[in-house]
Amino acid sequence: MDATLLLHRPAVAATSPKPKPKRPCCSPEPRPIPIPNQNPVDMLLESCLALLDSSTVNLDLAFDRILDSSACDSDKNYMIERALRLGSALTEAAMRSTRKRASMHNSVAWALSPDLTIKVFSLLDTQSVCHAAAACSFFRKCAADPLCYSNIDLTTVVPKVNNMVVSTMIQRAGKVLRSLKLGVVPSPPNSSVGTSQALVYSMRNTTDASGFSWNDKRSRQGKESFILSRSCLAPLIVDGGAPGALLRRLHLYNIERMDNTAFGVALSACPSLLDLEIVGLHVELRQTLESVSRHCHLIERLFFESSKTGRDDSLKLPTCNDLVNNCPHLTSLALRGFKLHDFKARVLVKGFRKLKHADFSTSYSITGDFLRNLGGNAGGCSLEALILRDCMHLREMEVSRLLSAILAGRFKHLIHLDISNREGLASDGDWYRRTFTTGFMSLEQVLEERPNLKIVADFPAEGSFLEEQTTSSDMNSDINSLSLLSSHTSDGLFTSSSDSSYNSDQETVKHEDWLSMATQYSWNICCSIW
Repeated sequence: MDATLLLHRPAVAATSPKPKPKRPCCSPEPRPIPIPNQNPVDMLLESCLALLDSSTVNLDLAFDRILDSSACDSDKNYMIERALRLGSALTEAAMRSTRKRASMHNSVAWALSPDLTIKVFSLLDTQSVCHAAAACSFFRKCAADPLCYSNIDLTTVVPKVNNMVVSTMIQRAGKVLRSLKLGVVPSPPNSSVGTSQALVYSMRNTTDASGFSWNDKRSRQGKESFILSRSCLAPLIVDGGAPGALLRRLHLYNIERMDNTAFGVALSACPSLLDLEIVGLHVELRQTLESVSRHCHLIERLFFESSKTGRDDSLKLPTCNDLVNNCPHLTSLALRGFKLHDFKARVLVKGFRKLKHADFSTSYSITGDFLRNLGGNAGGCSLEALILRDCMHLREMEVSRLLSAILAGRFKHLIHLDISNREGLASDGDWYRRTFTTGFMSLEQVLEERPNLKIVADFPAEGSFLEEQTTSSDMNSDINSLSLLSSHTSDGLFTSSSDSSYNSDQETVKHEDWLSMATQYSWNICCSIW
């Protein structure tokens, strides 16, 4: 029996209950693991940040006790200054870290990759790219890519850009620069067929939307730094002319300090130029065209408006021949406001075989004689737009011959013709006799034969034009108010301003006498000027 008990004793031990585990003792709160070799400044800053849990009153009392421990007032002032500087430094560090974290968040949350972002920025104008670069560091890095500045547009309504800004933008673009627009544009440009309208006729006496005259702005420009000088295009020739080597478009507006030498040097660095637009620069026509024919053999569009209408007679016949021979790809030519003679205009229109758009508006000496025998094999057959607006010496007989040539089947590609003149057309026998009607022209017959042709023939009412010193904006408004656009509608109807001319029969004799006196006075002024 004892043996049996001994044999079953292990089984009893196996079925006996297990002892209960001891209750764990309470452990203290976990403490931050100290970082080995931690910077003392980091430890001090961490301790300072831990004080934020304390109340503001405790911090004030502690700072007062530290100040009271100093016996000297200079030491107290020094401590206060140090506290202010420390607080400012901590604030700047916190703001910098906030911007960094926001930039990291933008780079992660922004849906586009950096390459696509740069592509989008390259489609924006220059000012928008600069605004985007100021948003965050991620955008700033993307906006620093040269592709974002391949098309630089720094034109403004009032002077806001100086040479340093232009140089910075051109340096950012580097070799990828394709388009550059600089200068002051007082009014938005109006669209025109084949060539843009004049932005301004002159810097003199013009006003813009801001209400200030250009004469007032000139007096202020000497005190301001927003001035473009003759060296504003100098960055194009740095690094052996790399920035201007692939430049395709160059538009310059009203840069008064630009001269012939500086502009010629800039054009020498632009052998790939295709589009050149110049408005209001004090550069001569002859020297400009010589520089273009010498360096810009690929040019396709040339728009040049004189800053001194009717006074630039520098163009010579050899210059015209060189331009025709060296620039055979020209398709659009606008020379506005120059003293351009008919034989020079004939050389240009006849020589450029690909010429589609010709604009000689406000040319002082053109009579229209250059159009004789053109429009066929002799040249000018590719013309699509011909603008002779406000040419002072344009003769009614030459206009009639042009329309007869159109009826005869020449100028087959012409779709736009502008012969408007705010002073009327000149008569053959007496230049002082002006024609203000379209009755001498077979306009209806021309439009029936050529329904796709648009003819603009705006003339003021006879005797209602007074020669006054008006601004360019006033000139445009006078044309719009006194004339009705001459065009044909879908049913072939042609209208002109002569149909809506002033009817003097309905006025009193006193008014007729006043108009007669005013007309005679205006022509006396014209004779004294001419």
